[in-house]
Amino acid sequence: MTTTEHLQRPPAEVRFADELARLRAADTAPRPPGWALSLDAARRFVVGDPAAGVSRKFVGDPSLVDRSLVTLATSRGLMLVGEPGTAKSLLSELITAAVSGDSTLTIQGGAATSEDQIKYSWNYALLVSEGPSTRSLVPAPMLRGMAAGAVVRFEEITRCPLEVQDSLLSLLSERVVAIPELPGTDGMVFAREGFNVIATANTRDRGVNEMSTALKRRFNFETVFPIADHATELALVETEAGRLLERSGVSVPQRRDVLEVLVTAFRELREGVGGDRLSTVMSTAEAVTVAHAVGLRGWYLRGEPGTAADVVACLAGTAAKDNAEDLQRLRRYLEQRAARRHGEQWVELHNARHLLPG
Repeated sequence: MTTTEHLQRPPAEVRFADELARLRAADTAPRPPGWALSLDAARRFVVGDPAAGVSRKFVGDPSLVDRSLVTLATSRGLMLVGEPGTAKSLLSELITAAVSGDSTLTIQGGAATSEDQIKYSWNYALLVSEGPSTRSLVPAPMLRGMAAGAVVRFEEITRCPLEVQDSLLSLLSERVVAIPELPGTDGMVFAREGFNVIATANTRDRGVNEMSTALKRRFNFETVFPIADHATELALVETEAGRLLERSGVSVPQRRDVLEVLVTAFRELREGVGGDRLSTVMSTAEAVTVAHAVGLRGWYLRGEPGTAADVVACLAGTAAKDNAEDLQRLRRYLEQRAARRHGEQWVELHNARHLLPG
């Protein structure tokens, strides 16, 4: 038993190591400088290639993947924007694993993110005893990515303060990090071939700290849209929730009719069918989380797959995140729209509306 079997979520290059190895072994196409795979092989890793035994990992427009890979081969960074839960972070991770073989050089943006967490900081014990040196330097993801010629992921960049965002300007333009405390050549770290940045931002809260025009010019913007097709979304929720349940020790498959009710309800609440559009994000990723919780609730409480009643119980925490009125909208949806649906699980969904709090 390997240590990775105990990890809740290994990085993409670990989860799909066999596929990456097969693609590298058979990859004869030209590769951009510093890349681990060619554009064609990287694309097949993300969108899948059944003939080569490579699974499909991103359910979305393949042309989006093509444009993203071409952007990374240029001197501009890649900015993935879209609603929460549209798999921007997953796409960023998969592309980085294919291009660099390491998706762990990640900066998580937030109000507390500082420039030190982007570039470098110091081991203050060594700094006091020895002074500034390469030994006392603690490189952050951006410095490590430039030195190694790897892609760096910057999640939720617009959640960072403006001055932190703008610290990327010189990095993306000059492709160098200056460390004034170090003398000589150690004071300048130049980016090696293969270095670039993939950033993500949510369209719902993109204006938290709107990016400067100067920084926007350093990126090509690509929008990741929600899954349009019901059958595709259902298949994705079934697959991803099944994988999570297996890792959680659940040995029975979920009922497909329960998942159909869950996905349909999510889509209708997301799109405002019948006028009951929730202000909270009813994304595919959130649907996977709820399906996982439904399976856990059914198995560990009753030793069986989850039911539509479990869907109601698990939906309450999803619907009440952003707006107290969302709980009332969900209740109205269960009382009115679910009541007009036919099928055993829709009847159970309607009858379980009393499980909502309040």
